[in-house]
Amino acid sequence: MALMKSIHRFYINYGRSAGIMMLFLLTAMTVIYLFPREGKFRFEYQKGKPWMHETLIAPFSFPIYKPEGELQAERDSVLRNFNPYFYLDTTVWIAVEEEFLSKMEADWETFHKQSWVVSFTDRLGITSLNIQLNELRDKHKDLVLAYFRGIYNTGIIDPEAYDKGELSGDEAQIFVIRDNIGQKQTLKELHTQKSAYESLTRYIGVSQSPVAGSLEAKVIQFFNGFDYNEYILPNVFYDEDNSNRVRESFLGEISQARGMIQSGERIVSKGDLISGQTFLVLESLRREYEIKFGGLNLNLLILGQSILVIVSFLVLYLFLYNFRREILNNIRKTTFILFMLLIAIGISMFVLRLNILNYYAIPFAILPIIIRTFYDERLALFVHTIGLLLVGFFVPNGFEFIFLNFIVGIVAIFSLTNIHRRSKLFYSAIIIVFTYSILYFAIDLIKERSLLTINWANLAWFGGNGLLVLTSYPLIYFFEKTFGFLSDATLMELSDTNQPLLRKLAEEAPGTFQHSLQVANLAEAAIYKIGGNPLLVRTGALYHDIGKMVNPKYFIENQTVGLNPHDSLEYEESAKIIISHVRDGVELARKHNLPAQIIEFIQTHHGNSRVQYFYRSYLNKHTNEKVDAKLFTYPGPKPASKETAVLMMADSVEAASRSLKEPDEETLDQLVESIINFQMIEEQFTEADITYRDISTIKKIFKNKLRNIYHIRIAYPE
Repeated sequence: MALMKSIHRFYINYGRSAGIMMLFLLTAMTVIYLFPREGKFRFEYQKGKPWMHETLIAPFSFPIYKPEGELQAERDSVLRNFNPYFYLDTTVWIAVEEEFLSKMEADWETFHKQSWVVSFTDRLGITSLNIQLNELRDKHKDLVLAYFRGIYNTGIIDPEAYDKGELSGDEAQIFVIRDNIGQKQTLKELHTQKSAYESLTRYIGVSQSPVAGSLEAKVIQFFNGFDYNEYILPNVFYDEDNSNRVRESFLGEISQARGMIQSGERIVSKGDLISGQTFLVLESLRREYEIKFGGLNLNLLILGQSILVIVSFLVLYLFLYNFRREILNNIRKTTFILFMLLIAIGISMFVLRLNILNYYAIPFAILPIIIRTFYDERLALFVHTIGLLLVGFFVPNGFEFIFLNFIVGIVAIFSLTNIHRRSKLFYSAIIIVFTYSILYFAIDLIKERSLLTINWANLAWFGGNGLLVLTSYPLIYFFEKTFGFLSDATLMELSDTNQPLLRKLAEEAPGTFQHSLQVANLAEAAIYKIGGNPLLVRTGALYHDIGKMVNPKYFIENQTVGLNPHDSLEYEESAKIIISHVRDGVELARKHNLPAQIIEFIQTHHGNSRVQYFYRSYLNKHTNEKVDAKLFTYPGPKPASKETAVLMMADSVEAASRSLKEPDEETLDQLVESIINFQMIEEQFTEADITYRDISTIKKIFKNKLRNIYHIRIAYPE
């Protein structure tokens, strides 16, 4: 037994700490692995600001790269003259012709057997009739096939080709490859399936004008009634390989640079203002530097990155150790903090590596929003800062990125005072977009010093950023369920008195329900003053006595006058029933899936105190017997937080105040002092992070609240 206790104590003291340290180490190693392996340019600079370093001389020759905006304009200009490639598939007509002739022969046999043949047979004879019919059929078949073949030679374009070739309008020009020869033509020179069908049927309808009722009229009627639609198939298709090859050839002719900087040439002197051209040269030098030296001394690069990352996580560890020890002592809570940090850094690196989105679209404000939901503002801001500093090592314009997101993070934290209101998150997203836009506008004014050169398109990225921030709401629910946290939104739902469990409490134990409401008001006022979660303590207060529903008549607040079932019970039996409401409450709470944080209020609201009335009554009756105090003692545990400690005080004070015959100011003050002091003597608050100053404040609040409840007024003269 002693050995087991020693092992348990060792785990408490060292095992948990080792697990926490391992979590920090694994997270740091993951971030190091995600870090880019390119060398970092040693100088920091901003357009429109002075060069703060020593005079910079070109260490090697390098080209001056064009800015991305200029390159894109040239690409657009070149691609305007690019014509996509298509190919005409001749095998389509071969298959269609064979199928068409086969179907026509089958239909001709049916046509030949129709009743009208008899009248012509009498006049012409069967042999002469068959000869003429076959001649007329072959004549019109050749005409139809010739026109049909002409349509396929012209080309019937595939409907999907418009999207694949990015075509718009009939005047768009394309290259069509026919028998390995490319021919330039417009879209309107090709057939669509609809126009091909209309052209063919129109031709067949007007190609001949036979005498009505003649044999030739009957043959033309056969060809007019034939279903041509199923034989009109596209045979001009988008040639992706040739189109891409020619497009890349066009783009490859664009020069990436304009001019050269020679080795030894002065680039910028200390104190010089970084103009647009100088900024372009510096950016080109940075790009060449990272290409030339980024892969050299890779081990030293990784060592430097490792030191920076480990120091950053060490600072976070020290912060938690000194100011949030309760988080550091809980593996689940620590895992959540590190997981959120890792996700924010990982998404940032993912976006930058793929280069499919502008880094302004990274919704970094989600990190402090979610941390703030479950913890306080200071922790949210600190974690947000650590994340930004780590991302700032590899993001372009690191200072600008950190400054923008740091201010936006502060705005997000302080704008989300009531996350349980969904509209609040929407307003915060609007404020975030506005803050991004204003700060970006100010920074670009410093850089460009002109309204004309500001890249207004980036404001759209900020709008997208704001929309992504709205995903915080479902993410909060996800993390709440995954890590077992409790958000304000969930607390608001649970504290609604229309919840089934609270409605049942009001119906079956109305006195207990009223008592719970009063306790909630007292505890909420106190915790608001000393610092804590008012919504949590209010919700816990509403549910703390739900176990009394099992035996409601055994609790005085639910009893009618003159009827007390305890009168027929022994004191230890009565104590057992009273104590059992804690266990019954926990079982009810688990049955109704209440969160663990609310169950904690049920378990701890009496701590390990005694049922004093029945305990003292038993002592008075059995003066000479040895009393087993455990029979009259609640199972505990003691309150372990400010909120649960305040609830214990509020519960005892409110219940005792109902027993006062004349609740005047003096008796209420004495009641509050005596009850809370007695709880302190019994060491009920030793495990809660609550101070004597907090307790003194709580007493004052309870006294004022009880005076208001019992309407204590000054005595007026008669």
